[in-house]
Amino acid sequence: MSGGLRLFWMVASLLFPALLLAAAVYASDGSSSSSPAAAVSSQGPLLAEPKPLAETLHGTRIVDNYRWLEDGKNPETQKWVDAEMSYTRAVLDPLPGREQIHKRLTELLTIGNINVPQIGGKYYFYTRRDGMQNQPVLYVREGLNGQDRVVVDANQLAADGTIALDWFEPSEHGKYVAYGTSPSGSEMSTLHIIETKTGKLLPDTIGRTRAASIAWKLDNSGFYYTRYPKKGDVAEGQEMYNRHIFYHELGSDPADDPLIFGEGRDAEDWPNVTLSNDGRWLLIQVEQGWTKTELFLVDMKSDKPASRVTTGKNFLYGGQVFDGKLFITTNEDAPRYRVFVTDATNFDRENWKEIIPQTDAVLQGTGVFGGKLFAQYEQNASSQIKLFDLEGKKISDLALPTIGTVFGSGGKWDRDELFYGFQSFTVAPSIYHYDLKDGSTSLWTKVDAPSIDPAAYEVQQEWYHSKDGTRVPMFVVHKKGLKKDGRNPTLVTAYGGFNVSLTPTFSRTAYLWMEHGGVYAVANLRGGAEFGEDWHRAGMLDKKQNVFDDMIAAAEHLIAEKYTDKNHLAVQGGSNGGLLMGAMITQRPDLFRAVVCQVPLLDMLHYQDFQIAKLWIPEYGSAENPEQFKWLYAYSPYHHVKPGAEYPAILFMTADTDTRVDPMHAKKMAALMQAEAKNGTSRDRPILLRIETKAGHGAGKPVTKQIEEFTDLYSFLFWQLGVKP
Repeated sequence: MSGGLRLFWMVASLLFPALLLAAAVYASDGSSSSSPAAAVSSQGPLLAEPKPLAETLHGTRIVDNYRWLEDGKNPETQKWVDAEMSYTRAVLDPLPGREQIHKRLTELLTIGNINVPQIGGKYYFYTRRDGMQNQPVLYVREGLNGQDRVVVDANQLAADGTIALDWFEPSEHGKYVAYGTSPSGSEMSTLHIIETKTGKLLPDTIGRTRAASIAWKLDNSGFYYTRYPKKGDVAEGQEMYNRHIFYHELGSDPADDPLIFGEGRDAEDWPNVTLSNDGRWLLIQVEQGWTKTELFLVDMKSDKPASRVTTGKNFLYGGQVFDGKLFITTNEDAPRYRVFVTDATNFDRENWKEIIPQTDAVLQGTGVFGGKLFAQYEQNASSQIKLFDLEGKKISDLALPTIGTVFGSGGKWDRDELFYGFQSFTVAPSIYHYDLKDGSTSLWTKVDAPSIDPAAYEVQQEWYHSKDGTRVPMFVVHKKGLKKDGRNPTLVTAYGGFNVSLTPTFSRTAYLWMEHGGVYAVANLRGGAEFGEDWHRAGMLDKKQNVFDDMIAAAEHLIAEKYTDKNHLAVQGGSNGGLLMGAMITQRPDLFRAVVCQVPLLDMLHYQDFQIAKLWIPEYGSAENPEQFKWLYAYSPYHHVKPGAEYPAILFMTADTDTRVDPMHAKKMAALMQAEAKNGTSRDRPILLRIETKAGHGAGKPVTKQIEEFTDLYSFLFWQLGVKP
């Protein structure tokens, strides 16, 4: 990933969805309440047949009435799902104001998006999405201020926009671009190569390159890359793992690509590759969960195998080789990270020299651009950028427009320029160009949002105390002049896991909420990266309950501060944040009027048996381990639904081709709650299940599907919290 500064991006590739874009959706066909579905709704949902299956885990007997719903290919499962979809449509479609909500969301979601350009020779490559385009388009610009030209337009690959451009990587001098596409949100990319100048596709095509890491040779003759095995090459189910590094020479048969790294290692290892500026050193970074990485170096001038750089300690390491020096950014004995340098030929631990020590801010990552060290920091959940020389001496701070988020960077070791992206709650994504020679900054391009007046809104960062006394921050955004009358409709979202920070981002759909007097809040719970590795570890494994306590305290703070009350408070979260929503449903059902639970993990005793979820065992633990079973069983939402209890109105959202979090979680939880909750069949406070077709965990979701998804989501929230569209 050229120019990227995040040390550890496995989570972005395998679990974390773009916040508020991850909800799985079931596209509305606009059917009216007079359709056959309406007759179903008058009788409530079709309750799934309980088929008790008992098992004993570590001496505890557990009965699961809905294990049969885990088989999505079972005709009985499909019949029940069809009935659920009819019921959900019959409840949501007649809601007042849907047409107005749909119209405004169409305006908001056609506000485009843009990513930071990556440099290859005289070319600048970047993606941009405009208007009603379903997918971003890859453009190339020859020269800093040249004309844009389309390189890859995934919108032309499928009429319904369900083929996504997953990633791209230009060669060193920009002659070629390797890129990946995948259908229906599956994210299992097929690698293609295009010649930049002519737009000619090369015959080289490589399958199973999910979230590929690519390192081009300097002469454009080939590249090192990561690939997954085909079915039949490994034991059944293991094709989702065993990510290995290969080398591909252009024009050769990919089936003959030599294996470079990975054989004999743990199937859950997640290797990435980069090549040094002189082409001699191949650096391999192997992620093993979210608390440990290992670095290996391959000297391309020798026939020796990869040499281990790190010592197997339980820390995170990222690196880059420049002019024979290995720069290492790590949290080794420094939870907020620091930077070392060592010779690539003499990298034993005792030879590492610290050049940038740990500070109060969290160092997110570093990169060598133009012979300088570009460092991205985060303090109190807001970004900072600093420049250092290669000895670690600070050169300058780069001024940012306001409190917000640097969402990417791009540069090259031999160029006197770099790019970075910036956004905030009230600043649309903008790309800045920084001149390393004179220190000047200029706006390169930005996203236009003519239908939004940022000056009409205010952002505050508030702090509150969690159950154990820990201070936790939360961003609160709303219209200026909002009165704290204790009854404002309020939507809170959070994540709390996998070393992910929730920093200020430009949420287009949140403006619909705020335009109607809503309060939008983002809580920075433990488990994230906002305050370094200590903050992360305080919300994982046996400490996961801290995350849930932090979220409960956030809701209680908003009520205590007279923003809202229990009847006007809703929460929303996806993926790991969907697990968080499940905990809110089962631990504090009295605290919320409505919950939107998106692509969630809910059965924490069996989550590891589906899709790629074994990768998350280092974060959650596994019920196969007796001690870890105790942690998981203590909070697993699916196992804490209380018969006869009243719960908030709930909208479970998932997708039929999600290859990260299996849709069985939402199906089983909806079936269980509809059968056992006091309001399980209620029309006023319903429990709904919405399953999107031809969509996955959230990445690559077409704009048309997003509009339908959010129309349902906000129609549900407006209805439940009494907001007039």
